[in-house]
Amino acid sequence: AASSLLAIEGGLHLASLKPQLAKSNPSIHQLLLHTSIQSFTQANMSCMKLEGTSNSLLFVGFNQNYQCFACGTTTGFIIYNADPFKETFRRDFPNGGIGYVEMLFRCNILALVGGGTNPRYPPNKVMIWDDHQNRCIGELSFRSEVKAVKLRRDRVVVVLEHKIYVYDFSHLKLLDHIETIQNVKGLCALCPDPQNTVLVCPGLQKGYLRVELYDIKRMSLIQAHEGSLGCFALSFDGKLLATASEKGTLIRIWDTATGKQIQELRRGADHAEIQSLCFSPKTSSYLAVSSDKGTVHIFRVKHSGSIHGKNGQKTKSGAESAPSTTSAATAAVDKEADEQKLNDGTDPNKKNPTSSLGLFKSVLPRYFSSEWSLAQFRVHDVRTIVAFGNDETSIVVVSSDGTFYKATFDPDKGGDCYKIKDEHFLKDSTTEYSTNYTK
Repeated sequence: AASSLLAIEGGLHLASLKPQLAKSNPSIHQLLLHTSIQSFTQANMSCMKLEGTSNSLLFVGFNQNYQCFACGTTTGFIIYNADPFKETFRRDFPNGGIGYVEMLFRCNILALVGGGTNPRYPPNKVMIWDDHQNRCIGELSFRSEVKAVKLRRDRVVVVLEHKIYVYDFSHLKLLDHIETIQNVKGLCALCPDPQNTVLVCPGLQKGYLRVELYDIKRMSLIQAHEGSLGCFALSFDGKLLATASEKGTLIRIWDTATGKQIQELRRGADHAEIQSLCFSPKTSSYLAVSSDKGTVHIFRVKHSGSIHGKNGQKTKSGAESAPSTTSAATAAVDKEADEQKLNDGTDPNKKNPTSSLGLFKSVLPRYFSSEWSLAQFRVHDVRTIVAFGNDETSIVVVSSDGTFYKATFDPDKGGDCYKIKDEHFLKDSTTEYSTNYTK
């Protein structure tokens, strides 16, 4: 195996590259030919790492287009088709658990990180797994625990507590490294659209986001929230960014090219942990939000005229773009500071997503001018991630207790979603499974 030892600011990174990823052998790009073209035209990923649950789950995460989700377990990993729901593949290892599984659309390449009390691999290593060959074909080693991994067909992004590393996929060559504020959750978003290489990660200050537009070599900072960041997600094309703070009352939508705020949405007024954010496929017309309050909210998304170009108009440097983004964010932060302690605000009969008291926003707290969710769906009060189904008016929800939900909503009337499926998906490993998830 070819290997290279990289010394970067005191950290050693051993990138071990097996011949299967070299140009002279079947490359990762050739393996990606198994993936349909349509799979590169939809959405971004959401996932959750799990510890201390009563079942065997260590991790659950959707792939880049939400057509599948992967589960890391105490004995291996499992792949499920999301819509229609079906378990399609299981890989059990003789020893050790998998604490992180990052799929690459629907192909046979995955990134694995060990987890649980008996990890299959060290938690400071990312293993590139080829399930056709049933073995690892590459690995990346670090001095500290890997918090998250993001894949696209030409990049591997590894998130540590204080740094993010960006690698070329073909040869695992280091392309970029970014310093961040403490990032225990491993927050990071990578645009999977091959036409737009966008990465978003925490900045070096609380509430700030760093937006990297690699295709045009531009970086900008967005002061997204006054408090610490809780969750964020990109649309598939990388043009829209949704953010939430640890307070969890407001969700803001930003134009990644200009750094300007497009929209502000209100989940409620009580503090909540936002567990996942997801733009709808194809058009990004809706945003789904799950939290620890047991309600999934669906919002209608506005589209700004400034996001039609590939990267839009951009200032010459991140430093020059900072004043406009900071100015826009300051007003938003002021609004967040004016919040009142009210109830969750999920009136199922609310047709107008803006509060009916919006006319009085000049004299009443800014709370009343926020936009409310179009539709809502109740689930058990456990950790959840949400995505959209094959139809933009359907959602799928996966919970940490091993339950899969599917529901639909009326885009005109809104209100309560209609539940179509509610199924417990954890099964015994002796069950027979199909292995056709790469097709």
